[in-house]
Amino acid sequence: MKHTYEKLIQLATTVRDEGGRAMLVGGCVRDELMGVEPKDWDVEVYGIESVRLREILDSLGEVNVVGEAFTVYKLGNDLDVSIPRRERKVAKGHKGFAIEGDPEMSFEEACLRRDFTINAILKDPLTDEYVDPFHGREDIEQKIIRHVSNDTFAEDSLRVLRAAQFAARLEFDIASETVEICRTIDVTDLPKERIWGELEKLLLRAQQPSIGLRWLYDLGVVDQIFPELKSLVGVRQEPEWHPEGDVDVHTLMVADEARKLIDMLPYEKKVAVMLGAVAHDFGKPPTTQFFDGRWRSHSHDEAGVEPTLTFLDTLGIFTLNGYDVRNQIVQLVRYHLKPGEFYKAKNPVGDGAFRRLARKVEPDLLYRVAKADSLGRNPDWLPPEKRFGSEAQEWFIEKVRELQIDVRPPEPILMGRHLLELGLEPGPEFKKILDAVYELQLDGQVTNLQEADAAARKII
Repeated sequence: MKHTYEKLIQLATTVRDEGGRAMLVGGCVRDELMGVEPKDWDVEVYGIESVRLREILDSLGEVNVVGEAFTVYKLGNDLDVSIPRRERKVAKGHKGFAIEGDPEMSFEEACLRRDFTINAILKDPLTDEYVDPFHGREDIEQKIIRHVSNDTFAEDSLRVLRAAQFAARLEFDIASETVEICRTIDVTDLPKERIWGELEKLLLRAQQPSIGLRWLYDLGVVDQIFPELKSLVGVRQEPEWHPEGDVDVHTLMVADEARKLIDMLPYEKKVAVMLGAVAHDFGKPPTTQFFDGRWRSHSHDEAGVEPTLTFLDTLGIFTLNGYDVRNQIVQLVRYHLKPGEFYKAKNPVGDGAFRRLARKVEPDLLYRVAKADSLGRNPDWLPPEKRFGSEAQEWFIEKVRELQIDVRPPEPILMGRHLLELGLEPGPEFKKILDAVYELQLDGQVTNLQEADAAARKII
């Protein structure tokens, strides 16, 4: 980071010496004003033609061209450099813009194309002077997200989702006039990867994802592209289990609890837990009924599988870093009640049941989603004596750790090569024998290779 900043100062100095001006802009300026150290920098260079800018950048190190058609370059991993540009809407869709770079643009005209005032602040890294044509610093102080331009804001539908995720990450409110314009924007033109890109930030970067999820409801996004979330509204639950009432409110509370449980996980498992938490009650709308004086949702765990798959299709979620996150999320929804069921079973649940469950879903992730579900029944007003805890989930995770299956099921002791050593020829019977011995292993009847060998011989 220090090395990159030194290059930034070199760039700004060279540009100044040639009669131009290099200005920090966007998130790095916003973060610094909020007391957060920027992770990367965006620089706009004024008064220098693109050909000369490229020459200057080449003198500072290897340049990666991100968008040379409108002059955006990456110097290293965390320094993006461009000339100011204007955008003109020429077609439908998120990408329907004609973009033209113009180093002679004014600061105000360049900032006019930005989404929110808090992202439309420039800073000169050599003089520390701020240029703030739309009063973004005031909005930062007041914790308000406000759009820059009535004329251009609605041209990019992604900005509606960005408003929600910024509200969640920064814990800011959204200006009433911005809410009003967001509600008029059609977001169904957005591609899957852009929808997921904003939802990912909302779920993983915010400490309280519920803030952003609630804005997705309030801004009309849920109505347009997330019918699974919309269906949760108005679905009543037994007050003793869900003191906050409707399932949509409970889901937001669960998302916040899940967010507290993921910091130590790798990225792909963070995604699995958060999306599993959001989707865990998708099966309740079609299964919730009032009978015998109570609201009940029998088999909502299994009923949640299909809407979860549809939800993941909207986000384009399949495999991340080689991990089948899509299947894991589906299984988290399907089995999120199991830790509680095992804990409350009238007869003790055998070790084999835990091991078989580990073959279907990762127990450690299941623990986190189930715990979030339990703790997500505790509104602020609920007195301590009526608050829900996570005794069942803590018992569950202790048990699976004891069995050493918290991350994966037991590796089979008996392998194909062992059957070859017994003189068997490869064929259909191989799998039947291996599966049968593995079932014995799951039940604890086979614990070593000698016992596995004996079991295989008996089957043969």
